[in-house]
Amino acid sequence: MSNVEILKQAESAFKTGDLRTAEESYVHLLKLPSSKSETLANEQEEALLHLADLFVKENRTENLAELIRSSRTLMVNFSKAKSAKLIRTLIDKLSECQNALPIQISITKDCIKWAGEEKRTFLRQALETRLVSLLYENASYAEALELINTLLGSLKRMDDKLVLTEVHLLESRVYHAIRNLPKARAALTAARTSANAIYCPPALQGGLDLQSGILHAEDMDFKTAYSYFYEAYEGYTSLNDDKKALASLKYMLLSQIMLNSASEVKSLLSGKHAIKFAGRDLDAMRAVAKAHEDRSLAAFEKTLLEYKSELASDPVIRSHFSALYDNLLEQNLLRVIEPFSRVEVAHVAKLIGLSTAQVEGKLSQMILDKVFYGILDQGSGCLIIFDEPQQDKTYEAALEVIKHMGNVVDLLIENKASSLF
Repeated sequence: MSNVEILKQAESAFKTGDLRTAEESYVHLLKLPSSKSETLANEQEEALLHLADLFVKENRTENLAELIRSSRTLMVNFSKAKSAKLIRTLIDKLSECQNALPIQISITKDCIKWAGEEKRTFLRQALETRLVSLLYENASYAEALELINTLLGSLKRMDDKLVLTEVHLLESRVYHAIRNLPKARAALTAARTSANAIYCPPALQGGLDLQSGILHAEDMDFKTAYSYFYEAYEGYTSLNDDKKALASLKYMLLSQIMLNSASEVKSLLSGKHAIKFAGRDLDAMRAVAKAHEDRSLAAFEKTLLEYKSELASDPVIRSHFSALYDNLLEQNLLRVIEPFSRVEVAHVAKLIGLSTAQVEGKLSQMILDKVFYGILDQGSGCLIIFDEPQQDKTYEAALEVIKHMGNVVDLLIENKASSLF
């Protein structure tokens, strides 16, 4: 049986669910002795990718990791460009398995070491860039920054603008994750500068737009952020990258919610975008928008609990909705306590629809932040509200008069001195 027939038989077995027969056929092809035949190399490449898909389907991460290690012996039959693409593809397939991130990081480090030994500089840099991305996903920010600093030095010497743009973008994401916003902005500016000198692929341009929107949102400039999120959404939609397109759409909705544009939110949620991505993610954003429009803290809190996985899993949305909730709670509390000079905390909690402990904690914070003046009498469980103290401006006026008098005396002394000489 020819190799082509074996491949067809394996493909047929894979489609019908006979995975064992398919696996045996692919392994047989990969074990054939190496030769300089281009036909055999293409057949082995196809078998390698199909076998990787089989391991992904069965979530056999250890087998896939071992396949990546063993496949390096076949790389002598491929060109450097093809072997580099093949290794990156196999490593990316690991991300399709469940809980495979630690193994993916380990195998990427192993492949970086191999690329260094083989003096494959471009492959090593591409893998190091991928490793930075994996470390960012794993929240290993210190290790990611250390690798970024090393990588940037070599990329600047080689003047590889494309990879340099990608690494600067990853640097911006890492700094944003550790809340170092000035460095995050500087890294994004460097990424855009490098991108302007080359043709920027749509996926990378989408990443730049998305990060720009996120950083503008951090500055509370949600109008500009929305325009960047829209650009990112358009880019990812054209690439059929539904996961990132959905994230961009959620950020667009976030921007309009923060801008208090209820009509724009409804328009987005009833348009063609919402039909394509209908599901719990958009349901969560719709519920938050409704609670915010109604100024209902109870509904807001219920939504945050009901859609916890959809809202809390994204750090950008979690951060802004947390600030939105605090702001809404503060406004509601100020409105409720305004008519009182002394009121029970339990009564305020009942009026606002939250627990006494939550209301007491927020009131304490507001008093410390001098949002209003008062004290919490825990003995009686009451909030005592004071009038805002009026500052006596007599002392300021007196100091201002003394300052001007001093200027006048100095001027008289200068005039007297000049007349003597």
